[in-house]
Amino acid sequence: MKAVLLKGHGGFEQLEYREDVPAPVPRAGEVLIRVAAAGVNNTDINTRTAWYSRSVTEGTTAEAGASGFAAARSEDAGWTGSPPVFPRIQGADACGRIFAVGDGVSSKRIGERVLVEPVFRAAAGSGPTIYFGSECDGAFAEFTRVPAAYAHSIACDLTDAELASFPCAYSAAENMLTRLNLGPGETILVTGASGGVGSAAVQLAKRRGAHVLAVAGPSKAAAVASLGASAVIAPDADPAFQFGREKIDAIVDVVGGEKFPALLEVLRRGGRYAVAGAIAGPIVELDLRTLYLKDLRLLGCTVLEPEVFGHLVRYIERGEIKPLLAGVHPLCDIVQAQQEFLAKRHVGKIVLLV
Repeated sequence: MKAVLLKGHGGFEQLEYREDVPAPVPRAGEVLIRVAAAGVNNTDINTRTAWYSRSVTEGTTAEAGASGFAAARSEDAGWTGSPPVFPRIQGADACGRIFAVGDGVSSKRIGERVLVEPVFRAAAGSGPTIYFGSECDGAFAEFTRVPAAYAHSIACDLTDAELASFPCAYSAAENMLTRLNLGPGETILVTGASGGVGSAAVQLAKRRGAHVLAVAGPSKAAAVASLGASAVIAPDADPAFQFGREKIDAIVDVVGGEKFPALLEVLRRGGRYAVAGAIAGPIVELDLRTLYLKDLRLLGCTVLEPEVFGHLVRYIERGEIKPLLAGVHPLCDIVQAQQEFLAKRHVGKIVLLV
């Protein structure tokens, strides 16, 4: 089959497009999916460049995305803290149809159009959580196999490329909003609002009836506002000056970096902060007095709550959220797609057609 292999940590030279990769065979409880489209995500680049290594303290940049992080240690360069296994077929976003099934899975599922839930939660005491395209092979290939429970049937008129824009970014955003228990009438601030997760969070927070404020570059402000943000400020603006201190109920952050302390200043007492990314840098300054004197809750979000992906599929089917497709490339042009992603001139998601 056609596939892109990640051979190791480093630059774009570690991505190898091939047409002679053996297709996987579904095991008991699994389905084999013929992949139609796959989204590009930060996690693909972070794994390739070894950004998850604790020895890396800077944010993600186009330069590092092209060459990798020279200071990274391979022994802790996976998102779990363990080294990744190479070669690996990456790709956390998959839209396709079930092509075959393993033992214990009904053959009636063959032909179903599906989205893959990208985080395979481990049952209590049964082993580690597995991230699709990281601890197992993912969607950058003609075929992929996944546990049947994580292949969600979906019925809608969206294109394959549009559907492939949803799984990783939108589930990450909905997971943060679920952990935050965001309710109608609350005010939320979304950083990095033009990216995949940020733009999803704007839509999903608006869907919940929240009052949405956002941070995005001036050239992208109109696009972010069209998704439901009532105000959009530039990344270098002071949120406390723009919105006032202690005026915001909750924050969704995928940026981190030096702006982190300013975010806590705008949270009301008892406010909530959720994070699922750190593109501006993973090392932040925290005054513990701000945390405990304001009774704040800081929430790290990676593993999806069990109900999140099923809810997301229903939102898509009912047309309550829309895809935001910024670019489409064939699988063989994965380097060009990642270069476009790293340039950060787009709003939404970049997708590969397999």
